[in-house]
Amino acid sequence: MLLLFTFTSASNAVQWIQFAIITEPVMRFYGVSADDVNWTSMIYMVTYVPLVFPAAWLLDRMGLRVCVTLGAMGTCAGASLKAFAAEPWLWSLAFAGQAITAMSQTCLLGVPARLAAVWFPSTELASATAVGVFGNQLGIAVGFLVPPFLVHNETNVDDMRPQLHLLFASTAVVTGALLLLVILLFRAAPDGSPPPPEEPVSLGDFASGVRRLMTHRNFLLLLVAYALNVGSFYAVSTLLGQAVAARVDDSAEHAGVLGLVMVVAGMLGSVICGVILDRTRKYKEVTLAVYVMSLVGLILYAGALASRSLGYLYFASISLGFFMTGYLPLGFELAAELTYPEPEGTSSGLLNAGAQLGGLAFTPAYAALLDSSGDLWANAGLCAALALGMGVSVLLLRADLLRQRALHPPAPAGDDPALAPAPDHLAPGLDKRLSP
Repeated sequence: MLLLFTFTSASNAVQWIQFAIITEPVMRFYGVSADDVNWTSMIYMVTYVPLVFPAAWLLDRMGLRVCVTLGAMGTCAGASLKAFAAEPWLWSLAFAGQAITAMSQTCLLGVPARLAAVWFPSTELASATAVGVFGNQLGIAVGFLVPPFLVHNETNVDDMRPQLHLLFASTAVVTGALLLLVILLFRAAPDGSPPPPEEPVSLGDFASGVRRLMTHRNFLLLLVAYALNVGSFYAVSTLLGQAVAARVDDSAEHAGVLGLVMVVAGMLGSVICGVILDRTRKYKEVTLAVYVMSLVGLILYAGALASRSLGYLYFASISLGFFMTGYLPLGFELAAELTYPEPEGTSSGLLNAGAQLGGLAFTPAYAALLDSSGDLWANAGLCAALALGMGVSVLLLRADLLRQRALHPPAPAGDDPALAPAPDHLAPGLDKRLSP
């Protein structure tokens, strides 16, 4: 199930950066502005914020199968619509397809922590969540690599028509195949798992849970830090092509490869950080270390752009991607620990909503600074935001690991710790298959 979800999530994420990484060809073919192209990325952020609560409630009430199937259906529908939009006068149709795909991501982004809790034992939660996040990053990596390879800034605009059609049609075929596999194969829970509760989560219960999270001091601090980190990453990713164009020759080719390198490093970072978290269970310490290194990576990236050194820029992109993306599953898992026994889908959804708001704030601000003051000041602004998030994590956030205490209660005095009883009640959706 995890593998199937990973590829389904990737098929949605690949379309996030599909237009923005080839800004110049898209502008010339459709006759639109750079801001119009940037909005094909930001529409993912705009649609997520109002839809996160319905999507989280749907995940809590209807479960994994329904939520993932709806996400796959919307992803396929949006991609199919774009397959008919490879004409210069059909920008509105292309953007409509992008909007449908963007809305579908709300059914997918909150799934990794819940899927891990349902399908994996407690000793593998962070690793499984990291693999789920890996799918999103895999899609972004393909989105950075494939469009510049297929679509070129041709002298004759008509020559770009078959290139765009191939890009859109191939995406539609892949998403259609994945939708079929999800319908046929994806299951909500392992065979023999405990049946769902008799009373599904009501809308009132869900709203109460959201209110509890939004008044939870530690969760709110994590939300702020997460939004600053991931929002900064969204801004850098969306405007990578434009930032590189001002400093590097053959920028279109290098921007795609740099984006790929950044995201592949991030995929490794997600998995490695998840494994470290499972091994150590040092939630705050590991999360903070990765946050600090995210700031270091962004400083290196700013210096690399200013130096115009390609080798330095590739190294900095690897560092930035490894740690900024490695932070994603750590945030999900720390949120689940801090807010236990609230459903993982709700806390993950709120973190993602914060990240989208951060991206919406930082992306246009970063673009404006790139145009008016250059990349050095634009990156300095993002570094300041990350420093603020690091301060919140260090000085204010207290890691009260409620889920770990429930899963691994201390043995009574004088008893053998190996005989300590497992808890009677686990969070909704959390698999009771505890490790010995």
